[in-house]
Amino acid sequence: MTDNRPGYDDTPLIPGSNYKVHDKNRPQPRVVTPGTESTQDKAGQAPSDAVVLFDGADLSSWTGRAGPAQWKVQDGYMEVVPGTGNIKTRRHFGDCQLHIEWAAPGVVKGESQGRGNSGVFLMGIYEVQVLDCFNNPTYADGLTAALYGQCPPLVNACRNPGLWQTYDLIWLGPRFEGEKLVRPARITVLHNGIVAHHDKELICPTTHRAVQPYQSHAEIGPLALQDHGDLVRYRNIWYRPMTDYDQAVN
Repeated sequence: MTDNRPGYDDTPLIPGSNYKVHDKNRPQPRVVTPGTESTQDKAGQAPSDAVVLFDGADLSSWTGRAGPAQWKVQDGYMEVVPGTGNIKTRRHFGDCQLHIEWAAPGVVKGESQGRGNSGVFLMGIYEVQVLDCFNNPTYADGLTAALYGQCPPLVNACRNPGLWQTYDLIWLGPRFEGEKLVRPARITVLHNGIVAHHDKELICPTTHRAVQPYQSHAEIGPLALQDHGDLVRYRNIWYRPMTDYDQAVN
């Protein structure tokens, strides 16, 4: 039988690889159907292999500080209900591609850290700041898309308050051997399609007005969203795992 697969079998091995240059036997990447873009009026669709954490319908995939999540859901988004506390996903996961959309309140109140404040916490520990920094100065490592308390974003890419904004993250969590840190966490953040951090190393977990060393923890954890007392909205939250495991936690 004639082998009509495209490629070659008489080329040299690629250094550090088990495959030859243009190897016809090299496995093909799996097919993923891309999602659709969001607009200001409507959330887009997630890629075909994504795990959807919030689709605009309900908060069944989330928990609050004392049971079910108490944030408001309407018109395809969830909104912080001040005083009810942070919410987190029932599902725990680690290294991933994460997409999340958020909007600061359209009615501007407060200044600096008191305007449209919330946060996206990877593994419930490491925060990417959510804040209305459109014509709103604040300390640099607390700016929108900052790795809070550690590193300012490369740019301030904020849209006007009330408009939907996007975070697209590539997250690589820390690794430990026993209590020893062997790989710090790293993150890439695109804010409204603009690079805010590229493969940035996190020096420690998120704290306020302090620096706290890494402490050993599991390779998976929940995604958490912060109740900071402002009416921040979220929609269209999904992730694509970059490891072979995650788990739902009741």
